[in-house]
Amino acid sequence: MSLDSSTLYLVATLVAAMLGGMLLFFGRQEKIAALNWWGFAYLLGATSVALWTLAGAMLGEVLALAFNAVGFVACAMVWNAARVFHGRRPSWVGLFAGAVAWIVALATLPPDATTLRMTVGAGIVALYAALTAHELWSERRKSVQRSWPTVLVPLLHGFVLMLPILLGDLLHADHSNFNSSVWVGAFAVELVLYAVGTVFVIFMLVSERTVTAHKVAASCDPLTGMFNRRGFSEATARMIEREAKAGRPITVMIFDIDHFKSINDRFGHPAGDEILKLFANVISSTLRISDLSGRIGGEEFAAMLPCNLEEAMHAAERVRETFATCGIEVDEAPVVTTVSIGVAGGPAGTELDVLLAAADTALYQAKRSGRNRVEAAEEQPLSLEQGRRAIAGKTAPPKSAVVRGGVNLSAQNAR
Repeated sequence: MSLDSSTLYLVATLVAAMLGGMLLFFGRQEKIAALNWWGFAYLLGATSVALWTLAGAMLGEVLALAFNAVGFVACAMVWNAARVFHGRRPSWVGLFAGAVAWIVALATLPPDATTLRMTVGAGIVALYAALTAHELWSERRKSVQRSWPTVLVPLLHGFVLMLPILLGDLLHADHSNFNSSVWVGAFAVELVLYAVGTVFVIFMLVSERTVTAHKVAASCDPLTGMFNRRGFSEATARMIEREAKAGRPITVMIFDIDHFKSINDRFGHPAGDEILKLFANVISSTLRISDLSGRIGGEEFAAMLPCNLEEAMHAAERVRETFATCGIEVDEAPVVTTVSIGVAGGPAGTELDVLLAAADTALYQAKRSGRNRVEAAEEQPLSLEQGRRAIAGKTAPPKSAVVRGGVNLSAQNAR
């Protein structure tokens, strides 16, 4: 059974129009500008196919071919939609470059150069498909996991368009019946598959972005923009694993803003929030980009550094000095901004809870010694496994690393 090519293109037109309307609806609902670009691109593409296949007889061949320029604008909109989706500005020159090139080709090529016009048209579509794939690939390289369909679908679209035309140029000396060949029907089928496949890719990208946004929201502190306790734990677990494989030591700091309750009582909670945001900025700007930091409590912050204890002590001192010299005022009254810091280092593979417990003991010592100072854990903390072995051997672990269920009970009770 054979299908008329006009029927196939009519089906492609209806499918593209329906998908375009669906994308516009979701774009308005979710307020995603890229979905609007993709939606309008589908509607323009459907219009172009309809004008070319259904209205060609009424409009004349030349005018029908000219209307193909609308389809090239639609292809450019798909490319621009990928740019907008990834936070880039649309290319207005690129939006109309393909249509202009097509009009120039119609005006300069001989009327009987049918195959050459088809080659130019398919080349324009293939170029936009390649640009779309490149845009998606450039963004995918920033992720650990790459979704190959986002790149494969537009590349296959360009390949399917160009291959039969190139084969026709190479294998056929007479192109008079090329328009009525099996490739014309194949184009229509491929157009439907490409439209559906692209929508699948679009919703896969949107879904991935939504999941990522939810993960970020669940792991970030909304006030300071830093990791919250959950996000800090997850990020540091990866750092501990990475540094353990390399055999490098790690160090943890715990920061506690001095007299923070009195700041809230004297100046109000809005001023306290500003102090928290200020200190978060001090940590982010003072520590290295490879260091991890987060807000783990009300006025408590923590950081993990892939370095030894001595280097971490210098970094902690820089944070303390920077925060102490901020010199901020609230209602023309100076606010004393100081912080106490506890630092604890351990060998490769030491667990986060163990390091936090040891750093918490050092922090308590800093507060008891007058605040606005940096203190290091007196002894290197034991890992949980080492602690179990010490207990089994009836040898008590060091005082700064007594851990029960991941919490330093003596430090917590003393504070």
